[in-house]
Amino acid sequence: ILGCAQVISTSSTQENWNRQIPTGETGGATDKPSPRAIASLQLTDQGRLFLESGKPDQAIRMYEQALNLDPANGQNYYYLAEAWLMKANIVQAAEFNRLAAIYLEGDPEWMGRVIEQRDKINQIKRR
Repeated sequence: ILGCAQVISTSSTQENWNRQIPTGETGGATDKPSPRAIASLQLTDQGRLFLESGKPDQAIRMYEQALNLDPANGQNYYYLAEAWLMKANIVQAAEFNRLAAIYLEGDPEWMGRVIEQRDKINQIKRR
């Protein structure tokens, strides 16, 4: 009998697992992702689903939990900025965008997204 916890398995989780994530004790290439990293990525995916459904408050809760498990995952900061943008809280969005830039600076694809998000935040600030 399965428990009550919802398990979400999406392609983005697999893509995230393929990036550098914390592994077991030795940190070697053959180590599997740590249980904390896996749980964090699952929360990230759940948060993304909430964002896509227009539910920023629920998304924020998921991303905060994910960051508690893996504070170095810059994607969570990016998505938190998106959630705060949905809530029209530009100050919070700008802060999470700034943190996303710190953690994602070595990833050109994600930095492109962070810069686009920053531009959108700055346009809203100028209004």
